[in-house]
Amino acid sequence: MTMAAAAGREARTGGMTAEERKVIFASSLGTVFEWYDFYLYGWTAAQIGKAFYSAFDANTQFIFALLTFSAGFLVRPFGALVFGRVGDLVGRKYTFLVTITIMGLSTFLVGLTPAYDSIGWLAPAILIFLRCLQGLALGGEYGGAATYVAEHAPHGRRGFYTSWIQTTATVGLFLSLIAVYVVRNSMSPDSFAATGLSGGWRIPYLLSILLLGISIWIRLQLSESPMFQKMKDEGTRSRAPLTEAFGNWTNGRIALFSLLGLVAGEAVIWYGGQFYARIFLVSTLKVPANAADIAVIVALAIATAGFVLFGWLSDKIGRKPIILAGCLLGALTYHFAFGLLTHAANPALEKALASAPVTVTADPADCHLLFDPVGGRVFTSSCDVARNALIASSVNFKMENGTPGSLAKVTVGDKSFDSVNGASLDAKTFAAQRGAFTTAVTNAVGAAGYPIKGANPAEINTPLLIAVLTYLAILVTMVYAPLAAALVELFPTRIRYTGMSLPYHIGNGWFGGLLPPIAVALVAATGNIYAGLWYPIVIAAMTFVIGMIFIPETKDVDISNV
Repeated sequence: MTMAAAAGREARTGGMTAEERKVIFASSLGTVFEWYDFYLYGWTAAQIGKAFYSAFDANTQFIFALLTFSAGFLVRPFGALVFGRVGDLVGRKYTFLVTITIMGLSTFLVGLTPAYDSIGWLAPAILIFLRCLQGLALGGEYGGAATYVAEHAPHGRRGFYTSWIQTTATVGLFLSLIAVYVVRNSMSPDSFAATGLSGGWRIPYLLSILLLGISIWIRLQLSESPMFQKMKDEGTRSRAPLTEAFGNWTNGRIALFSLLGLVAGEAVIWYGGQFYARIFLVSTLKVPANAADIAVIVALAIATAGFVLFGWLSDKIGRKPIILAGCLLGALTYHFAFGLLTHAANPALEKALASAPVTVTADPADCHLLFDPVGGRVFTSSCDVARNALIASSVNFKMENGTPGSLAKVTVGDKSFDSVNGASLDAKTFAAQRGAFTTAVTNAVGAAGYPIKGANPAEINTPLLIAVLTYLAILVTMVYAPLAAALVELFPTRIRYTGMSLPYHIGNGWFGGLLPPIAVALVAATGNIYAGLWYPIVIAAMTFVIGMIFIPETKDVDISNV
C-alpha cells in the first residue's frame, strides 16, 4: 500500500472502504476460530474424555479432558512471546497467516485423531500436543489481528474498527452450537458419542476445515500493514523485540501497567459476566443446563451490539473512561446483580438462605483450601467433607471453631450431624460413610426449605434472568470493546505485536481463567454462595485504581509516529 494511500486514509472521515471491511473480516476470523473451538470443546468434553481417556472411569475421563483443555490456556503467553516476536520481525500478515493455519489444523485434526482403543496412550498424547499447538497459535493470533486492523484504521476510528474483532466471539459461539445441535439431532445418541473415527461428535471438528480454507484464502489476498511496511522499508524494525519490549523499564512498565490497569479487570469482568455467571446458574442455583445456556445465549445476542457501540464511543471520549467504568460498575454491582440472578432463577433458594441458617463447627486445623480446578479432587478431612456436602446443596453456612482434634459437625436448625474423616478409612468405606452423611445433611437442608432438587422451572422469572445476564454481558462489551485499540496505542510500532500480546494473554488466560476455581474455593472457605464474587470485584477495583493513576488516555495518539 502506498504512502499516499495511507495518508488519504488517515485524513478520511467517511465510511469504511471495501478494503478496510476485508481487513476487519479477515482479521476477525481468528477470533471466530478461537471461540468456535472453545465452545465446541465444551460441548463435546464428555465425548472427548470417553474417546481419549477410556482407560479410566467416567469421572476421571472428564477430568482429564478438562485438564487437556487447560493446557492450551497455560501456553498462550508463550505463544504471545513467540509469535509477537515474529510479528515484529517478519510482519503482521505473515505471522497471523501462520497462526490461523496452526489454529485451524489443530482443531481439524482432533476430528481425525484415533481413539485410545485404537492406538493406546499415543491418542491422548496427540490430543495434548494439538491443544498446546492451538494455545500457542492463539497466543499470537489476537495481537496480530488487533495490530493489523489498528494499523489500517483511519486516525480517530481505531476503537470502532477494532471493536468488530470482539463481536466475532458471539459468532463462534453460535457456529459451534449450531454445528453440534444439527449433528447431534441427525443421528442416534450412540452414533454421536461413538469413540471411533465414525463418532458423530467429530464432525463439527472436521467441518472447521471449511472455515480454515476461507480464512487462509482471504488472508492471502491482504497486503502487509502499511506502518510495518514503512518501517521495514526504512530499516527501523526492532532487532530484538522481546528485549526491547520487556527488558527495560521504559517499555516494561507499560506492559506491567497495561496488564494490571487494563487487561486484568477486563478479564475478570469477561469471565465473571459470562462463564462464572453460567456456572453460578447451573451449579449453585440449580437451573437446568439447557435453560441456562439459552438464557446466556439470548443475553449475548442482545449485548453483542455493545461491542461496536462502545468501540465507537471510545473514539469520541477515550478508551480509558469506558474500560475503567466497566470495571468500576462490575466492582460496585456484582453482588447486587448475582443476588438478582438468585431472585429470578431460584426464589425458593433465596428464601431459604434468609430463613434457615446452617452452622459448621470444626477444628480450624481440619479445614483446608477447597481448590479444585477440574472437579476431581477428593477431600478427606471431616471439615472439608462437611463443607462440600453443603456447597453441593447451595447452602450458606457459618463456620464456628471446634475443639482441637474434634470431628466436624453440621447443625441445621435443631438437628446435628457428625461428619466423616477419611484419613484412616479405605476408599470404599470412606465413600459409603461420606455418602450416608451427605444424604442425611441434604435431607435436613431440604426439610429446612432449600430446593435440593433444583430450581423449579415454573418459578423462574425468565425476562428478569435474561435482563440481568444482558447487563453482565454489557459490562463485558464495555471493558472488551476498546481494549484492542488501547493496547495497540500504548506500544511503539516496532514492538507493538510483542508488547500487547503478552499482557493480553496473561490477563485473560491466568487472571480470567483462574476465576472459576478461585471463586469456588472462596465459597467453600466462607460458606457464602456469593463469596466467589470477591475475586472479580477486588481485581476489577484494582484495575480501576491502577488504570486511573498509571494508564494514559491514548485515543488521540498517532500510532504511525511511534
